[in-house]
Amino acid sequence: MIPFLDLKEINMRHEKEITQSITNFLHSGWYILGKQVEEFEKQFADYCGVKYCIGVANGLDALSLIIRAYGIGEGDEIIVPSNTYIATILAISANGATPILVEPNLLSFNIDPKAIEEKITPRTKAIMVVHLYGQACDMNPINELAKKYGLRVFEDCAQAHGAIYDEKRVGNLGDAAAFSFYPGKNLGALGDGGAITVNDEEIYQQLKAVRNYGSHRKYENLYKGVNSRLDELHAAVLKVKLKYLDEDNQARRNIAKYYSQNIVNPLITLPLVEQEDDVSHVWHLYVIRTDDREGLQTYLTSQGIQALIHYPIPPHKQKAYKEWNEEEFPISEKIHNEVLSLPISPVMTLEDAAKVVEALNEYKKAF
Repeated sequence: MIPFLDLKEINMRHEKEITQSITNFLHSGWYILGKQVEEFEKQFADYCGVKYCIGVANGLDALSLIIRAYGIGEGDEIIVPSNTYIATILAISANGATPILVEPNLLSFNIDPKAIEEKITPRTKAIMVVHLYGQACDMNPINELAKKYGLRVFEDCAQAHGAIYDEKRVGNLGDAAAFSFYPGKNLGALGDGGAITVNDEEIYQQLKAVRNYGSHRKYENLYKGVNSRLDELHAAVLKVKLKYLDEDNQARRNIAKYYSQNIVNPLITLPLVEQEDDVSHVWHLYVIRTDDREGLQTYLTSQGIQALIHYPIPPHKQKAYKEWNEEEFPISEKIHNEVLSLPISPVMTLEDAAKVVEALNEYKKAF
């Protein structure tokens, strides 16, 4: 079986370094918000090209805390893509704000900048973009709109660690950005973890306290905070893996390029890369579309290839948002009915990619 993602193999490449880093952490005797988190925050901020990074417990908390830090809540609206993982929208709801859904570009899957302006109202406070599947959104027109209407721009970078747009990395393309370090991400910990990147010192200082019960100094609470801290253990692992992120992303690009150049089945629609470069997409997922998704997935399984669906149900059709269930977002619905994610990872070989391509090109010929 060609696995969709072999996390064990990905992490075991760095077993010696990870073990040493964890040993150093263990011997330090400091297990919460210590040297490991501090060093990773500095390294990740430098990597993203921003002034500050705040390590938090997970990507959802990162999104939620950003919205809270900018004072957005009841009666406010945030524009968000209708085609995204539900966490992006949950973060808005958690702050009492209203998500305003905007359709994506059918081929790139990312929010369509041309569809945003008509959704802006006097209640709109921010645009939250999602660099979905690893591809940076077309940020220049989005930032121009935000400037025109006095809006904040927040980035959901959970799937796009290291992607570059207009010579800047994601995480440095708006007012603040959220990252997830869930194990399957391009930069993954060995459990849940997240981070916020920002250039505003006041927001940084606020978030640094809020994640830790609202406190900079023990027993002195400046805010009604939360407990959302990146673990020292995970920071120790992330410090090691960050060194290899660009190399791993390039390995993903090599697989994606092979797919794009060699899949020629007319029943399959390939993903569109919007920017004319090789750095705007880090291929967290390689997502194709087909009218016969279940049939194709079953066929690939029979050929020893694991392909997954990201995601089968769009947010507006989830029971959690039953108030939207009767609304129609036809582009998002089409995407969610047709997408299938092919195996891709930094440890996947071109030989395995060739087997995937061969199977895809033979699909339907076998029937």
